[in-house]
Amino acid sequence: MSRRQVLSKEEAIELHHKSLVIDSQQPPATNGFLFNNNMKIKLNELEQKGYKRNQAAGILASMAAMEINQNDDAKKEYLDLWDKAGVNVCSATYAGPPVGLKDVDAAFESSVKGIAQARGIIDSLDGELKLILKANDIEEIYAEGKRGLILDFQDTLAFGINLDRVDMFYHLGLRVVQLTYNLSNFVGDGCTELTKSGLTYFGKSMVEKLNSLNMAVDVSHCSQQVGWDALEISSKPIIITHSNSNTIAKHDRAKDDDLAKAVANAGGFFGVTIVPGFMQENEHLGTLDDFATQVEHLVNIMGIDHVGIGSDICGNGPETGSMIEYPESMPGTIGEQRRNPEVFDWSGFREEHRISEEYKIKDYKNFGDWSNLTVKLAEKGFNEEELKKILGLNYLRYFKEVIG
Repeated sequence: MSRRQVLSKEEAIELHHKSLVIDSQQPPATNGFLFNNNMKIKLNELEQKGYKRNQAAGILASMAAMEINQNDDAKKEYLDLWDKAGVNVCSATYAGPPVGLKDVDAAFESSVKGIAQARGIIDSLDGELKLILKANDIEEIYAEGKRGLILDFQDTLAFGINLDRVDMFYHLGLRVVQLTYNLSNFVGDGCTELTKSGLTYFGKSMVEKLNSLNMAVDVSHCSQQVGWDALEISSKPIIITHSNSNTIAKHDRAKDDDLAKAVANAGGFFGVTIVPGFMQENEHLGTLDDFATQVEHLVNIMGIDHVGIGSDICGNGPETGSMIEYPESMPGTIGEQRRNPEVFDWSGFREEHRISEEYKIKDYKNFGDWSNLTVKLAEKGFNEEELKKILGLNYLRYFKEVIG
């Protein structure tokens, strides 16, 4: 479909800040949006003691919750980032890359702790940030000019093999569950696994359990076959909260057009990421034009009512990142693999997945630049009605239908 620009940059920015804007995947919304002076001092201390990034991240997440609870300046800095971004609702992650299938207890404890910290931050902000449990919560925070947090899992390891834990986490506020991360778990295979097969029998039961609780079934990091199996088994539309199109840029983390189309036909939703090495495959520097190309293609494949934005980026790539500026002595996933190639990495990301430190995004320094996405889509010819759908109304429609 050919489009021509109808909104100026100024009109697009105004529209952005007036619209309902939902980021369907912003993992560090409560543990990575704050990096104040006290946290910088702490990170320096941890570096001197030889801590690795994942160790430091846990300590700083706890510290962020404490700072927001006790420090008015920290509260302001945290909320100001949301306001600069012009985003009303974020879906944040409280179960991510596993550390091995034997560590169910560790995954469970990590998820409980993360949710407790998130809810502590919500309580500390006196109504400025609200936990989203139903679609009317989204509508209320938008009308009131507040902010909303959706709790999601990017792996099911925290449940172990106990489906009763799904009930428990539901009552803690969890609403969106990705069936696998990159590698296999008890439910099925992830998208970077060796075999990339489908759901297990337990995985089938997991989907049915999530359906029974009106929870969203997410297949973003899952194998293509898990996506197809989930579509067949699920009694409700499924979701791809953060991915890209394989047609535009071939990547294990991307989805084929036929799967994307089937998700749309079933009433589902697809959030497009701005991860530089996912949305294009030719350069270390990704651009917002690359992002817009992804959105255009998926809208053409799925229709305008099924595509949104799950940025999956807080910092400037290559990984999800955060506002926390880690020193070179604390490298990310690929940097750590290069230093310690003998250690198996349970994240499932490898050198070929284009998430090394060389990959960056142009014109997107951090989450505060979120409105640049709207401006770029307007530049590509998306009109006001289409932009409102992509920015938030499509996700709201999905949330109402599946979660209530």
